[in-house]
Amino acid sequence: MYIEMRRVSKRFGTVLANDEAALSVDRGEVLALLGENGSGKSTLVNMLAGIYLPDSGSIHIDGKRRSLRSPQEAIEAGIGMVHQHFKLIPVMNAWENISLGEKPERGGIARFNPFIEKQRINKKIAALEGRFGLTAPHDKKIYNMSVSEKQTVEILKMLYRGAVTLILDEPTAVLAPQEIERLFSMLRNMKQEGCAVIIITHKLNEVMDISDRVTVMRKGSVVGTVKTADTNPRELTRMMVGASVSLEIKRDKPVPCEKPMLEIHGLGSLGEQGEPVLDNVDFCLYGGEILGVAGIAGSGQKELCEIIAGLRKHDSGDILFQGGNIRGLSPRQIADRVVLISFVPEDRLGMGLAGGMSVSANVLLRFYNKTPGIMVDYAAGDVLAKQIVKNYDVSTPSIRQIIRKLSGGNIQKVMLGREIHISPKVLITAYPVRGLDVSASYFIYDLLNEQKKKGVAVLYIGEDLDVLMELCDRLMVMHHGKIMGIVDPANTSKELIGLMMLGEKTAVSSGAAE
Repeated sequence: MYIEMRRVSKRFGTVLANDEAALSVDRGEVLALLGENGSGKSTLVNMLAGIYLPDSGSIHIDGKRRSLRSPQEAIEAGIGMVHQHFKLIPVMNAWENISLGEKPERGGIARFNPFIEKQRINKKIAALEGRFGLTAPHDKKIYNMSVSEKQTVEILKMLYRGAVTLILDEPTAVLAPQEIERLFSMLRNMKQEGCAVIIITHKLNEVMDISDRVTVMRKGSVVGTVKTADTNPRELTRMMVGASVSLEIKRDKPVPCEKPMLEIHGLGSLGEQGEPVLDNVDFCLYGGEILGVAGIAGSGQKELCEIIAGLRKHDSGDILFQGGNIRGLSPRQIADRVVLISFVPEDRLGMGLAGGMSVSANVLLRFYNKTPGIMVDYAAGDVLAKQIVKNYDVSTPSIRQIIRKLSGGNIQKVMLGREIHISPKVLITAYPVRGLDVSASYFIYDLLNEQKKKGVAVLYIGEDLDVLMELCDRLMVMHHGKIMGIVDPANTSKELIGLMMLGEKTAVSSGAAE
């Protein structure tokens, strides 16, 4: 094997993140690394990328033991990592980011000619692009690039620095289907050129599509490595979780109300630099349905949610809840007027919950002002917290546990349970399963379907197009703050939705307002 990690362990305080874990990858191979949240995947690859040092065990490259004490040493050993959150300088262009840190070849500063140096660098980048089938706009500023373009720059940056092993952490999380296929084409080219690729992803269909072998982790240990051709998604899930898990999202036929629960008319909003983040957005949301919102990152999904919830001001348009205009109301005014809209934001601990407070205190934050008098009824908060922990199967030592010490899935259960408890008529969820493992994700899907059955109008913003198409009754596609169309996912191809995500209006869309 080209790279081997043998019996590697890593501890952070009392937490054993990796317990004698083993991983191997060969040249010309794509290895998928699977596991639930907290299984130790990131810790393991971070040791291979020189970010962490193992407490015990060894790393061997081409049969020789190596100590990778920094990312620089990992790069020198031919190992580069593309993180989920890109490490690029926005105000610099592509070729500057790719070559950042490289010393000029022409000697001292006095002999350095910027124009000649730029030509040399771009020629070297072009050679890599031709070899691996990559394309990046060399002179384009990073802040003007799409997510896919930024990712390509990151990959080129690693290849430029001599990486022959590439580690990609959740590389498809915010890409459209066409962009994912383009990425996979790049990875196949790299494989043919003799590179080794390690890809971390939660999307089992992508694992089956791109990988040659799959290594599965659970609770810090590697439970097995299998050839992709010899396994299937259900078996991989069983290895991850330790038990059989149904991968079916049950979608009952919607029975929507005759009148819309929520109406959005001509909604417009400008960003900090005066650019439109929402542009004349029109749609209706009915009780008893799940309306999904698809779009590549930064298409206006976050702003849409925050405006409806009263957390962000908008510049034009109206928001009607059961026929009444709630434009400009604050979150408190919305709550005081019993406009039952619950918002589950994407930032669980930054916006949704207070990380340093207990489970009970976080539950009480939603209701503390509802008790009579000036005293806060902590006992009532404890009762409700215990009820949420029981009803939503929250794994916590106590309702006094600090919320940030829970796993991502349990944090999300607390937040959803708290919002569902008020029996909302509209439930807005922004990326509710982001970063969650398979079991927690399917638990959330079931919760949303239960709310739909109760007649709740659910707005679901997601990033996994397969889940959006399977879970949602209608799918609204956004691009750069505009609605490209609202479609029936059961009768629309994934490829067509992908084109809409990239900005193409199609004939199958049923209109922006329904």
